[in-house]
Amino acid sequence: MRLLLFFDLPMETAKNRHDYAVFHKFLIKNGFIMMQKSVYSRLVVNNVTSIAVKEKVAKNLPPEGIVELLEVTENQFCRIEYLVGEKQTIVEESLDRIIEI
Repeated sequence: MRLLLFFDLPMETAKNRHDYAVFHKFLIKNGFIMMQKSVYSRLVVNNVTSIAVKEKVAKNLPPEGIVELLEVTENQFCRIEYLVGEKQTIVEESLDRIIEI
């Protein structure tokens, strides 16, 4: 499964920008990969991991703004259509349980 995280954070004050930087670093440190500027994804192997990641995100939310999480199956995630731009090369899309790189 994949967790898709969407956020819209204010960037008006120095504190807002600091809160954004802290949240961004938290996402990267915890395995999220940037898909777009405010859209991140993370692979989770089962419901237990998904719940743990969701709880960790909830504990590290910035004080202002909107953060949303969507859980999709790997099959649904692999059906993303790129209408403009290029497909990301840092994300391996496969339904295999083990991928040799």
